[in-house]
Amino acid sequence: MRLSRFLLGAVALLPELVLGQLSGKVGPTTTTATKTAKKKCSVLDYGAKADKTTDIGPPLTSAWAACKSGGVVVIPSGDYAMSTWVSLTKGAGVAIQLDGTIYRTGTAGGNMIFVQSSDDFELFSSTGKGAVQGNGYQIHAQGSRTGARILRLYKVTNFSVHDVVLVDAPAFHFSMDTCTNGEVYNMAIRGGDWGGLDGIDIWSNNIWIHDVEVTNKDECVTVKSPSKNILIENIYCNWSGGCALGSLGADTAISTVHYKNVYTQRSNQMMMIKSNGGSGYVEDVVFENFIGHGNAYSLDIDQYWSSMSAVAGGGVKLTNLTFTNWKGTEANGASRGPIKVVCADGAPCTEITIKDFAMWTEAGSKQMYSCRSGYGSGFCLKNSGSASYAATTSTVSAAPSGYSATSLGSDLKTAFGTTVSIPIPTIPASFYPGVAPYSKLAGN
Repeated sequence: MRLSRFLLGAVALLPELVLGQLSGKVGPTTTTATKTAKKKCSVLDYGAKADKTTDIGPPLTSAWAACKSGGVVVIPSGDYAMSTWVSLTKGAGVAIQLDGTIYRTGTAGGNMIFVQSSDDFELFSSTGKGAVQGNGYQIHAQGSRTGARILRLYKVTNFSVHDVVLVDAPAFHFSMDTCTNGEVYNMAIRGGDWGGLDGIDIWSNNIWIHDVEVTNKDECVTVKSPSKNILIENIYCNWSGGCALGSLGADTAISTVHYKNVYTQRSNQMMMIKSNGGSGYVEDVVFENFIGHGNAYSLDIDQYWSSMSAVAGGGVKLTNLTFTNWKGTEANGASRGPIKVVCADGAPCTEITIKDFAMWTEAGSKQMYSCRSGYGSGFCLKNSGSASYAATTSTVSAAPSGYSATSLGSDLKTAFGTTVSIPIPTIPASFYPGVAPYSKLAGN
């Protein structure tokens, strides 16, 4: 239960920005020690066996029922099979200590682990080695993405998820839906090289996500609607789809979001805001300290995104977005330039700021910037006005000063594909160059 250190220093560092921030405390309201002292419920006492064959679903459900009013559900080290999913509801002052590895053996859709309508909740590994192996490749090799999510939280308040690893989900890895006052940190998520295998999706209020690595080919850490008061920092998109806002549709409501210290390599984009029609707003969002290497897109606002079916409405209104201190390289700046701002003609973007932005192409010797119906300051944006305008493009053939950026030693050289088992990784010691994790990794 902590307040972000971001709140202490952000105003001094960037007083000119309207900063997305947490609105209050996040995380459980009682400590793990307090929960442990009240009651411990080991799944082994309810029929679980670490034999990679016996279904852990019913024992986990029973252990939750015994400890849901206060205590810790313990999954000791060892290998467990899960063939039936668990829906864990109405917990209060309860934690799940996942020190073993759960392997998916069931074939149903839905959510392998679904926690809902609970308060003062924690999911963690005391060793940093707890994991869920979704074995998604067994489904993906057949050309399907119809399997289960690994982890979903719904209407959970005052919670944390930390020091666990999620691997190869048949569908999404981790989603937070209508949650409040949460903290997610010290995690590694590793999925297949295919769209639709999202890392972390959030549509919630007052959430702090930090020190997380994601490998996949879709959402890295993405904010969806409705969301507000979201702080996302020290994020490592390591051969991923990249971070995003969206997809955005009717009645979008996203505000006060701050992405900070995001490192992205060999991904679809560093940041994308994606929609096609729709209504509502995205406002007061900061994207600060982004490093990229070899990504297809860098800054990509696309309000005519062709991969999304058009939604009724003139467009989602984007207002007061700041992109600051971006550097690194894109794969090919002539075909996919580092700045693409395509705003809705029916709802032009306003108060967009792009500054301290230095990206350069890895292929060729030129790159382009493109803007449409966008107003603010920096590069191809128009300074003032409110009317729509056709796309304007400029091309540069000289690298900007200061674009060179540090790499991380654990950058992947190839993707994992979709037809073979993906190994369970260790949680990295660093998620952004030169920045230590906020919390010590479990087991260290």
